[in-house]
Amino acid sequence: MTSYLFLADGFEEIEALATVDILRRAGIDVKTVSIKETLEVEGAHGVKVRADIVYAEMEYAEAEWLILPGGMPGAANLKAHDKLCSKLLSHNAKGGKIAAICASPGVVLGQLGIMEGRNGVCYPGFETLMRGCNAQSTLVAVDGNVVTGSSPAAAMPFALTIAEISKGEDVADAVAQGMLLREENKTSEYYY
Repeated sequence: MTSYLFLADGFEEIEALATVDILRRAGIDVKTVSIKETLEVEGAHGVKVRADIVYAEMEYAEAEWLILPGGMPGAANLKAHDKLCSKLLSHNAKGGKIAAICASPGVVLGQLGIMEGRNGVCYPGFETLMRGCNAQSTLVAVDGNVVTGSSPAAAMPFALTIAEISKGEDVADAVAQGMLLREENKTSEYYY
């Protein structure tokens, strides 16, 4: 099954690109999708990216994951795309996997009611948009079929969580170790 990461002008570059990179390292088939009519999308910090496909090219019925990076106005632009919002609602209704990070858990998922009754995280200040959500103070939260991340700093743990759910702990650990993200690989006093 293919997973899809949706890009709108104003997306948070590190959240989108780190997620795609890590998922592909884990062997997950993930495509970037421009919600515009053109493949080129510009991030919140001026980085231009050429998406794999435009939204209209797919139906997304057999998607494994629907993934939303944050960033502003990227998250607001995702929320303004009616067809994407309808797809998120139908995917959630059938228990399909959804992941959103930074502003998107509040601006998109929260406004659609997807966070209602769930544990979740988002960028500080957007919690009020996650109607009915039990906001957590972790980098990443998993509740049923929904994974949320808090911020650009959560991009790698967010992506590794998605990888672990799809491919298992061994694959996620191997990717993390290959990127020197695990304690066993600590080689510097500057390790975070």
